[in-house]
Amino acid sequence: MKIKAAVCRAPNTPLDMETLELEEPRDTEILVRVVATGICHTDIVVRDGLLPTPQPVVLGHEGAGVVEKIGKAVSKVAVGDHVVMTFNSCGRCPSCLEQASSYCYEFFPRNFFATRADGSSALSRNGEPVHGNFFGQSSFASHALCHERNIVKVSQEVPLELLGPLACGVQTGAGAVINALKVTAGKSFAVFGAGSVGLSAIMAARVVGATTIVAVDVNPDRLDFARSIGATHVIDSREGGASEQLVELTGGGLNYALDTTGLAPVIREAVLSLAPRGTCGVLGASPPGSEIVLDEVHFMSGGRRLVGIVEGESNPDVFIPELVELYRQGRFPFDKMVKFYAFDDINEAIHDSETGKTIKPILKIG
Repeated sequence: MKIKAAVCRAPNTPLDMETLELEEPRDTEILVRVVATGICHTDIVVRDGLLPTPQPVVLGHEGAGVVEKIGKAVSKVAVGDHVVMTFNSCGRCPSCLEQASSYCYEFFPRNFFATRADGSSALSRNGEPVHGNFFGQSSFASHALCHERNIVKVSQEVPLELLGPLACGVQTGAGAVINALKVTAGKSFAVFGAGSVGLSAIMAARVVGATTIVAVDVNPDRLDFARSIGATHVIDSREGGASEQLVELTGGGLNYALDTTGLAPVIREAVLSLAPRGTCGVLGASPPGSEIVLDEVHFMSGGRRLVGIVEGESNPDVFIPELVELYRQGRFPFDKMVKFYAFDDINEAIHDSETGKTIKPILKIG
């Protein structure tokens, strides 16, 4: 079938709108008509060639849509279901068997290699292969093929065009707080970086009852927004000394910190802000080979912990519907950070995300 897609053909260049051929779904695949898809920082990093995803490629990994066809081996969803497409996983490794699919042993090839597991792609143009299956979906397109492992059925009572970001960015931030760090009521929490992931973490910290919730960023507008959704304090890190301010604010250090920037100096600052037995989570994307330098005496002597977190340590089949219900109840207002764009305006939406003009762009596709 012919579909419309935004194709990345070279690093650091705008995406091109093209008509591509998409194969019919195989026995284990699901054809989704994409209604809307979020734009995530990871899409931009891959566009710019900072990760080894082959090009030309159709990116997009926060897709929401309606099931149009299913392969004969598919039983999880039916035609007409509203779904969110999230990260892919193998389903067979020790992590997947223990419901920890975000730590799938094949996470990188299943999500970043932009091929099926057998190395093929369902996308082409005039006989030329175009890489697809990015995060098991490639949702910068009118239609996407995905899999039972990375599709989640969602309520039809919630606007479908809003739900795509739950697949990655929102799930990552909220899940880091609820699933990975397990922040509890009465504790202190700070997030370094107030983008869509960090702001989702703030909303989640409010949901679980943290009493000191701090946003650390260099953008005053983002800090103001963080206050509006639950931050009790904000710190403009351009002024320096964020860790000292946090230790003073909390009377000895944070129970929990979360870095969303992937920047080694910021991660160090986050760890320095911890109280004894405090935990810092790291989820920001860094270039391959990046290293973190810590003050070993400070880190070890207080029993502090530093943990890597992928996709909010979520079981998407459980966690995404939970976030939808929290939104329905008015307790998780992630819609406040969303701005919608027409599909043809994808490069403008990416630019607005890069410059900080828009917190979370969503492309309306179909």
